[in-house]
Amino acid sequence: MTMNRIKKWLGNIGVVLALLAGLAVWIVLPWWGVLALAVLIGLWLAFTRSGRLAREATKIGIASLPQRWGASSVIVIGIAGVVGVLVAMLAMGAGFQKTLNQTGRDDAAIVLRGGSQAETNSNISREQVPLIANLDGIARDREGRPLVSPELSQVVSLVTRGDGTDANAQMRGVGEAGWAVRPQVELVEGRRFESGKRELVVGQGARSQYVGLDVGNTIELANQDWTVVGVFASGDSHDSELWADAETVATTYQRGSYQSVTVRLTGADALATFKAGIAADPQLKLDVLSTKDYYSKQSEGLTTLIDVLGKVIGGIMAFGAVFGALNTMYAAVAGRAREIATMRAIGFRGLPVVVAVMLETMLLALLGGLLGGLVAWLLFNNYSVSTLGSNFSQVMFKFSVSPELLWNGLKWALGIGLVGGLFPSLRAARLPVTEALRSA
Repeated sequence: MTMNRIKKWLGNIGVVLALLAGLAVWIVLPWWGVLALAVLIGLWLAFTRSGRLAREATKIGIASLPQRWGASSVIVIGIAGVVGVLVAMLAMGAGFQKTLNQTGRDDAAIVLRGGSQAETNSNISREQVPLIANLDGIARDREGRPLVSPELSQVVSLVTRGDGTDANAQMRGVGEAGWAVRPQVELVEGRRFESGKRELVVGQGARSQYVGLDVGNTIELANQDWTVVGVFASGDSHDSELWADAETVATTYQRGSYQSVTVRLTGADALATFKAGIAADPQLKLDVLSTKDYYSKQSEGLTTLIDVLGKVIGGIMAFGAVFGALNTMYAAVAGRAREIATMRAIGFRGLPVVVAVMLETMLLALLGGLLGGLVAWLLFNNYSVSTLGSNFSQVMFKFSVSPELLWNGLKWALGIGLVGGLFPSLRAARLPVTEALRSA
């Protein structure tokens, strides 16, 4: 008796270890690997005796699902909830990262004070701007002027449309070159601000989020009246900003220096030349990044946090969904004890029975995964929200429910089905035939 118990315990430990190894492989398996696995299983079901028996046993189990729709729906709804929450959380991070990644360009560079991580803690003196403008690698306009835009970044408080509370918005002080170094920025309504005047051109995202930013309105900033004269669209994080004349912003907020300098390069390959020029001048202890790299780095922290948080929450919910699947399938196996025993008695071996119960569970998991992914896509894809950016101001972005995220959610669903169906299927295969027939 003791030896049998030891064998049983060792067998259970082996199953758990095999399950963990299988889940590890499943997590890293690419889509073509999953497709190949599905083809192999299909061939086994079609051309082997055990496979055909498993297929017939699966048909019997699926045919009885309508009689167990209440219990089966527990698995489907539970897994749908896990997938829906997971995909929605990851779509938030993907949308924020996508917005900031679209902001930068390889043929534009941003110059910050050495060691600065963002514009808010950077400082570039006015004397340094001409030195930067004379460096090699900078593109020029038709009049031969270097495309260099010294800029200021000021956080201002505005009232949100959603709940009427105060929130931070970013006012960017730019000159005429500010438009030239960002060709993606297009005026969609009104006109540009004029130099020396307290006028604003606002991004379309900022206008939709904050009160009072329609063209022609006047808002109060720093105890001064500013008139909104235009609206621009950029398709990136600049859509959340307010633009004004740099010198007017400097005077209003008593700024004696700039915070960043954005330059348009002659090409992506000119970045190295421009960096070398900065490094060679001892008066320019500054850092240079392509604007694409800069804005990508600004998204890393929040994207990583959302990704980890989404997977932790998804993991906790998945743990609960596994127990729901286990309970449901154990109850299904117990309710079908006579049926399973009869199949065993007429020649169905343990493997076809295990595969039949597993396929039934995986089918329910697949339905749950598809339902959860569909709900996440319908409710959250392109849903607009805002969050704090690197300058402690609100950045508008949209959730991005991509095919990759939907695929990851489906893999989670099938993984839950794998865990939830394995032990009940083993119980069904080990069910003593005579005992099951007698108890039924």
